[in-house]
Order: sequence, then C-alpha cells, then structure tokens
Amino acid sequence: MHTANTTLADRAPAAPGSWVSKLGPGLITGAADDDPSGIATYSQAGAQFGFGMLWTLVFTYPLMVGIQIVSARIGRVTGHGLATNLRQHYPRWLLYAVVGLLLIANTINIAADVAAMGDALKLVAGGPAHWYAVGFGLVSVLLQVFVPYSRYVRVLKWLTLALLAYVATVFVVHIPWRQVAAQGLVLPRLPWTAAFVTTLVAVFGTTISPYLFFWQASQEVEELRADANARALKRAPREARAGFTRIGLDTTIGMGFSNLVAFFIMLTTAVTLHLHGITEIASSAQAASALRPIAGDFAFTLFALGIVGTGLLAIPVLAGSAAYAMAGALHWKSSLEHAPKVAPRFYAIIVVATLAGVGLVFAPIDPIKALYWSAVINGVIAIPIMAVMMLMAARVDIMGRLVIGRRLKMLGWLCTGVMAAAVAAMFLMPA
Repeated sequence: MHTANTTLADRAPAAPGSWVSKLGPGLITGAADDDPSGIATYSQAGAQFGFGMLWTLVFTYPLMVGIQIVSARIGRVTGHGLATNLRQHYPRWLLYAVVGLLLIANTINIAADVAAMGDALKLVAGGPAHWYAVGFGLVSVLLQVFVPYSRYVRVLKWLTLALLAYVATVFVVHIPWRQVAAQGLVLPRLPWTAAFVTTLVAVFGTTISPYLFFWQASQEVEELRADANARALKRAPREARAGFTRIGLDTTIGMGFSNLVAFFIMLTTAVTLHLHGITEIASSAQAASALRPIAGDFAFTLFALGIVGTGLLAIPVLAGSAAYAMAGALHWKSSLEHAPKVAPRFYAIIVVATLAGVGLVFAPIDPIKALYWSAVINGVIAIPIMAVMMLMAARVDIMGRLVIGRRLKMLGWLCTGVMAAAVAAMFLMPA
C-alpha cells in the first residue's frame, strides 16, 4: 500500500509489542458499527430475506477496511482530525454542511440506540423502558466527561466483548451450513425487487457510516496526544512503517470483528425468524423478543443483553465523533484527555448531542422513520466525505511523503462508488 514516497518509512524497524497491544481505534470503531440500530437493520435483512443477503457483509468488508485505513492514516499522518483538515484545506460551505448534517444524523442515531437499549433491558428485567434509556444516556455522558481518555478507552475495549453475545447465539441454534453457503455466499440470490434494493441500501449505509470516519481519525490523534514521545508521521516519517502496520492490523481486525458479528446477527435471524415465517422486524428489541419462542430463553437473553452492551459502546462514539467534528470545524480545543474546564465547548457538544438524543425518546416521533432519515443523511454525506478523504490522502501538501498508494486508492474509490450507487438507488426507488 506504500508508494515510492514512503521509502524512508519502509526502512524503519517495526514497533515492539504484541498484536493485542496494537488494537485500539480500529477495534473500537468496528465494534461501534454494530450499534442497536445496526442490529435492527441486520435483523430485518435476515428475517426478510433469509440467507440471501449474507454476501453483502463479505462484499463490504474490504471496502470498510480500505476507507477506514484512509481515515486513520489522515489522522495519524497529519496529527489532526478530519474536520480540522477540512477547515484548513477546503471551502467553509462544505465543512459546515457536512458537520451540521453529521450532528443531526448522530443525534437521531443516539435516540434510536438509547430507545433500543431501554426496550431490551425492559424485555429482560421489566420496568420502564424510557427511564432506562435516560439512565443509559446519563451514564454515557458521565463516563465521557469525567473519565480521562487513557482510562476510558480501556472501558470501550472491554465493551467490544458484548458483541460476542451474537457469536454465542449462533451456537445455540441449528445452522444448515450447506444451505447458507449455497443461498448466501457461493450463489447469492439477487432478487432485484424494491424491498431487496431498499434493504441492500440500508445494510450498506449501516455498515459504512460517516461517524466512523471522524471517530477513527480523531482517535488516532488522541493516541498521539496520549504518548508524550509520539509525533505526527508527517513530521516523523521514519516511524511510518510501524504506524501503518499497527493501523492496518488494528483496522483489519476491527472491521473483521464488526462484519463477522453482523454476519452472525443476520444468520441467527435468518435461521430462526425467516425460516419460521417471521419476516418483519421493526427494532432490535423486537428481534430479541421474536427469538424467544423459537430459539429459547438463552438465545433471547444473549441477544437482548448484547443490545445493551453495544449501545454503551456506540453512544460515546456517536456523541464523540460529533464533538470532534464540531470542534475541528470551529477550531476549539478537543480531546477526551482534557478536563472539561480545558475544553468546555467540546464536552458541551457531547452532553447536548447525547441528551438531545435521549430527549427524542420522549417525543412523538416514529423511531423507524427516524432511523430511515438518519440513514438517508448518513448515506448522502458519506459520499462527499469519502471523496474528500480520498483526495486529501493523495495530496502531498497535506500528507507529505506519506500519501496513500495504489491499493488503498482503488479500495477507497470503489467504496465511494458503491455508496454513491446505494444513495442513487435510495432516491430512485419508488416510495
């Protein structure tokens, strides 16, 4: 993936340490992609089309890896997040439009996630779902505001284990693997109906989301700030080989974990709900509830508690990515390592975005329509963000000698093209 411009970096020795120690921003970003609203999308795809959409998660995997590596490299090479780079090198109208839409989409997504978490906990323990949602929102705010990044990131890493609930669920239901391979992988069915294309767009939009780009680039910057000896790779090109190796490993494993879990969610709902005639799922909590009479209490409990765990991981990523974007756009101090009094406006965005999302839970808003419009906004803004990222990562004045190579260019532009096609299909499909 390196070009001739990275020859100097290629001669640098690899960084010591185990591969586990290299996991961080990529792993957390990938795990946060499987948030409760994503679980609802994957569950609906499995319930409605059975094994026929499993191939999408194999297809999107290299695209996710490519575009997330590009975002991570921009952060690690320049020492700035995406919004700061946008502010420094691109028109203000593009910056403000992208950041404004990202803030709206993330707030709606937070609302959908905390509502799903409240519903899931109510299924398991009983009680008021709305007030559970408030509790989850407040816990997330308190952790982000009062726990420094160096400690909070460890909490987020442990929360990724919540996704193993969906891996475990597969082992308590019978899976006809030959049928899975024939219908979902080797010979995927492509019924180009309106419902199929709409669900396909939803899966792509859920899997490749703009907030993930902003979060991973910003977390690379946080990693730099957390290490007193670290410098942006643009200023220390001899460290690039070790840095790029870590980013590649971290992102490949993180996105692989994300898509594997999504695969198991879709597979579980396909083999239980779809094969038993349940083809309409409106939320992740409804998917968990529908599993109970078919797959038993254990599978139901794992699925429901997984929603809570993934939500606790996703909410700070959604709120944090919005705060990083706003702070970068307006040139504010921004770091989860800073105390609130050092970066008050950064933390204010985290608090406002989270609490606004919680507030929407009590509003008379159809959660399914809210998720739809969130997906539309994410899909629309993903295209210019990815296009600008690809142009940015190839500019010598931004990346120095560490511009991306041919393989990353191909993957990144292919991902951008796929998302553009998905958004075009979203608008062209009849209502």
